[in-house]
Amino acid sequence: MSSAPPHGHASTADATDLLTRERSLDPESWDAMRALGHRMIDDVMTYLASIGDRPVWQKPTASAMKAYAAPLPIGPTSPDRIYDEYLEHVLPHAIGNAHPRFWGWVTGTGTPMGMLADLLASGANMHAAFGDQSATHLERQVIGWFTTLFGWPATAGGLLVSSGSTANLTALTAARDAMVPEFIDDGAGSTNGAPRVVYASNEVHNSVDKAIGIIGLGRRQLRRVETDDQYRIVPAALERAIAEDRAAGRRPICIIGTAGTVNTGAIDDLDALARIARRERLWFHVDGAFGASLIVSSRFRHLLNGIEHADSIAFDFHKWFYVPYDVGCVLVRDQATLQASFSPPASYLAKLDRGIVGGGVSYGGLGADLSRRFRALKVWMSLKEHGADRYGEQIDQNVAQAQYLAGLIEREPELELAAPVPLNVVCFRFAPTGVDGEAKDALNREILMRLQERGIAAPSSTVLGGRFAIRAAITNHRSTRADFDVLVGAVLDIGHEVVAGL
Repeated sequence: MSSAPPHGHASTADATDLLTRERSLDPESWDAMRALGHRMIDDVMTYLASIGDRPVWQKPTASAMKAYAAPLPIGPTSPDRIYDEYLEHVLPHAIGNAHPRFWGWVTGTGTPMGMLADLLASGANMHAAFGDQSATHLERQVIGWFTTLFGWPATAGGLLVSSGSTANLTALTAARDAMVPEFIDDGAGSTNGAPRVVYASNEVHNSVDKAIGIIGLGRRQLRRVETDDQYRIVPAALERAIAEDRAAGRRPICIIGTAGTVNTGAIDDLDALARIARRERLWFHVDGAFGASLIVSSRFRHLLNGIEHADSIAFDFHKWFYVPYDVGCVLVRDQATLQASFSPPASYLAKLDRGIVGGGVSYGGLGADLSRRFRALKVWMSLKEHGADRYGEQIDQNVAQAQYLAGLIEREPELELAAPVPLNVVCFRFAPTGVDGEAKDALNREILMRLQERGIAAPSSTVLGGRFAIRAAITNHRSTRADFDVLVGAVLDIGHEVVAGL
């Protein structure tokens, strides 16, 4: 009796059979798949058009949690049944950021055109790492639009990435290697025991902490500089910190300015930071995750004065440009700095005189990812649909809405602002008479959770001055003033309800 082939190995007969019945993963019926696709498009358009009529968020049900725990399918499931499961268990339990009353964290809203662009990008499934192809040329066009907007020279460049966190990581890697060139090959051993120090305000985003650790400088080398009463970095304190570090034998290499802090929306004095960086010969990076979008606002772009002197900028299109997730951007004044960090030699990626790799930008050599999706299409199509001026108006509208919300809060005796409102972030508390300290923190925490659990609205939270605050970060093109009326009314009603139950 012949023995069976080892597990995982087909017999010669099996292999011959596979060759004679070759097939693909395309649908057995293109007409049926086309009909399902039409149904999906119709359903999602209806969903988006009426999203404000739904709860902002709904906790996953027991049946949904059971579905999420199902084992790996071994056999096939019909596409129609898969879509039905999506409608039943997935869509109703989204985080809710497409809803007009979602103001949690700094989360973008997305648009129908951006969604359709993602569909087209996934359908074409272009590998956007390199090549003389539309994907790389459109990405270069998008990058060029923004290096021009920021007033940078022809040497500037950059690439689209997954997030502002990745953009910060990419820019700070370039900063490290430009300031300490030997680090690329020799790593931490090249420092000769002298720590390399990076400076940022104590309001800087935690992605910077992550990046400093990942690139091997060590999180202790992120010097957090004090801020003023507007939560902006104090230039004089920065200068003192640099002088102290130099005197102690440490080596400063980079200053990070923030355009739109995550807690309050504060923008550092970028012009002052740029002057210090030039004088001290340090790399100047701007984390503009959402605030850099002000570059298209005729009313507020002056808040970015000095950003034109930056060596690198990180920001997200999926935040205050409302493009669907995910698409961040990193720009550098000299694209050669990215190439130095991310283009080790590889014969299999070498350019030829002609053919597919005879032209285009090799974006796989400007960042960590070699496998790259066609993110540029949704940015390109979205900007073409509305134009830069329309985006500026939408951003101005969000800032006006923040002022409207702040005004509502100031008019209510039981509410208080927890921080200034310079831009689009409003931090506030329910503060009834007789409730103070930790009791007030617990009260506002409970109000926030009930707001979210009831699907009324979805602000998030922060801690300012040691106290818990409800935080509305307004990067939502669907919000109206009526939505903020609902928020304030619900906070008061739930606040009274919680106090009555104490």
